[in-house]
Amino acid sequence: MVIVGVGVCMALIAAIGVLSARRVRGDSTNYLVAGRSLPAAMVATLLVSQAVDSNATLGNADLAAGFGFWAGAALPLGLALCLLLLGLFFARRIRASGAVTLPEFFQRRFGQGTRLAASALTVGSFAILLAGNLVAVGFLFEHFSGLSYATGIWLTIPLAVLYTLFGGMFAGLSTGLAQFALNTVGIVALTIWMATSHGFTIPEGLGPGDLEQLTSTEHGAAINWATLIALGLGNLVAIDLTQRIFSARSPRDARTAALSASAGIVVFCLPLSFVALAAVSVVGDRAADGPILYVLLGDHAPTWLAVLVISGLLAASLTTIGGILLATSSVVVRDVLRVDDGAEVMTPRVLRATRLVMPPIALAATVVALRVPQTGILLTLTFDLLLASLIAPFILGTFWRRGGARAAGAAIVVGIAVRLVCFVFTPTIYGTENTLLHVSNDWLSSSIDGWSTFLAAGASLLAYLTVAAFEPVPARRTEERPTEPTAPAAADAGLAPAR
Repeated sequence: MVIVGVGVCMALIAAIGVLSARRVRGDSTNYLVAGRSLPAAMVATLLVSQAVDSNATLGNADLAAGFGFWAGAALPLGLALCLLLLGLFFARRIRASGAVTLPEFFQRRFGQGTRLAASALTVGSFAILLAGNLVAVGFLFEHFSGLSYATGIWLTIPLAVLYTLFGGMFAGLSTGLAQFALNTVGIVALTIWMATSHGFTIPEGLGPGDLEQLTSTEHGAAINWATLIALGLGNLVAIDLTQRIFSARSPRDARTAALSASAGIVVFCLPLSFVALAAVSVVGDRAADGPILYVLLGDHAPTWLAVLVISGLLAASLTTIGGILLATSSVVVRDVLRVDDGAEVMTPRVLRATRLVMPPIALAATVVALRVPQTGILLTLTFDLLLASLIAPFILGTFWRRGGARAAGAAIVVGIAVRLVCFVFTPTIYGTENTLLHVSNDWLSSSIDGWSTFLAAGASLLAYLTVAAFEPVPARRTEERPTEPTAPAAADAGLAPAR
């Protein structure tokens, strides 16, 4: 019964996405950034739906149940921190820039070389994030339908590609609004059911009051703080997040949306940490049979509640998968292949090329999902890599005139090199076995897990500051933004229009 309800949900999502193609009308601006027409409420909904996916929610639940409240809560709190910082300091600047992709935003500050580097890093990282959502969907099929984990993933990918291929950002908007409503009802119902049927009994040592999770390395403090910082800062350069910001109708709407979504993520996701903790005593030894939320819903919850919650999580995952496919494809087409790069407006060729590159990106993510069947770990790893490479150029390049392409290049090369070395030679990834790429050695042990996040980010920052100190201060240039915002938008962002 559960899988039937979920199947109906998937069919409806696909139909909504395909029908959204009518709003694209062959215009790549509509396809990529919804014509830059979305009000703050809609952008906020998209930002929340990006976070309330099965990658984050199942990861939150599994980490909370396995390692404690703060291990799981670090995921939603990190995402909420990111949107808070984005709203306070960056959203209006990003939207007023007139860019369509994040690497394009980097080019206007550092040049074409940095644009290409940012493209490679964001596309590679988001293939990992896409894989994390596929993992959660694969487990869903395995647990509720009897199909294998791999089969579930292979069934999901064509569906996600289909509706994103037709509807683009409007497909993400339509499905995002639907899943937002579905998840609101589902999470509230799940929380009430748990409170009234089982209560919130929290195992000793795992609760929010057990602050050793934040102060003692033996209790995972380094990993928990690394998760929070990787998501809180690394997500600032998330290409699907910034694409939603580019879709806002004004810089002010972009800022309002980010701040509203920050609060929304906390309200939506934190209750799942408490549900997962309470579920430990409910499911008992069966917690090892799969994601704890799936075990709880499949074996203990009423069927109607299981269908409601799982359908909402699946809808959120497909929305996120679609958003990642769209964002990565647009980066490949506009920033790497540079299709019709010199055109004053986006052309039909950009639209066709974006659709063509989606399937290969989906295939690459599928390979990662089959190799690393983890949920929250892949989410954190994505933004860990971005924190180690792009955050220093992004933040310092936005607020500090000093430092150019060489400083940005040094930060990217040094940061990512340190992080990859630690990744390859450390036997664990955020407390779980490194099954993706590990070289056995006697130099690095699992004790560096978590600390390597700060080490790589610090190395990147130091590299930027060192090179920038020897570079001349660049002159101000009013022509840095080829697409100048309108006078009201520029004033709203705190920028004076060029004269």
